[in-house]
Amino acid sequence: MKIYIIALSLVLSFNLFAQKTQAYQIFDSKGKKVKVEKMFAASEDMDYVFFGEYHNNPISHWLQYELMRYMHSNEGQNLVLAFEMFEQDQQDLINDYLAGNVEPKEFKDSCRLWPNYKTDYKPLIEFAKDTSLRVIASNVPRRYASLLFKQGREALNDLSTEEKSWIAPLDFIIDTTLSQYAELLAMAAHMGGGNLMEAQALKDATMGHFILKLKKEGDAVLHFNGAYHSDYFQGIMWYVQQEDPDASFMTISTVSQDDVSKLLEENEGRADFIICVNSNMTTTH
Repeated sequence: MKIYIIALSLVLSFNLFAQKTQAYQIFDSKGKKVKVEKMFAASEDMDYVFFGEYHNNPISHWLQYELMRYMHSNEGQNLVLAFEMFEQDQQDLINDYLAGNVEPKEFKDSCRLWPNYKTDYKPLIEFAKDTSLRVIASNVPRRYASLLFKQGREALNDLSTEEKSWIAPLDFIIDTTLSQYAELLAMAAHMGGGNLMEAQALKDATMGHFILKLKKEGDAVLHFNGAYHSDYFQGIMWYVQQEDPDASFMTISTVSQDDVSKLLEENEGRADFIICVNSNMTTTH
């Protein structure tokens, strides 16, 4: 009996350790465990796939790369990669780099790359370059989002025609009933004011605008963005749906939990697929 109890204790301890050290688990929107193959297969024949990442999470970035390869195997040259991490005034530079007209050092020095570009986004860009895929730099130049945050939307009226061409039309609407925006509005009020919600909406509207503008008939767009920009099927996706309501959409989100064996109720419904990452996971920057 004593040996049995010791053995049972060891098994229970091992199972508890395994739960705590499991790197990630994928769930559907209702919290049911699914295999990565199911998430990949669901991307087939989608017009838009929004991959919501944690910017410094290696699991997010690894799965982004693998999903990109899977979609390319199905979509071929109809696959288009789009990035929050690149801003619209960088589009020509990115096009030139992908075409081989700009050397890597010039691209690196000129493109305002994120700190984790080398580890997390460069592999995606190099894949696009090697396979001749198009890339959309979807985001608003951050200086204009900052200007709106500090001075309000009216401050954008004084921008030049060229500068306005890098932003969504300035009459973009904001649905303040959306939970993500309502949360930001409440947060701004708690912080003493500011245009936090409007700045976020400017980014979402701009990303949606340029995805729509640069997508061609038959394209499948795989968009990489922070999870907040597409969680609960809002943000960028909401803006795209206003103009392309009959399109097919798939969303992915990333969350962090101490125990990834069961999705917390608070994380259900964030996306079609939710990548639950161990909170002990290392970061890329």
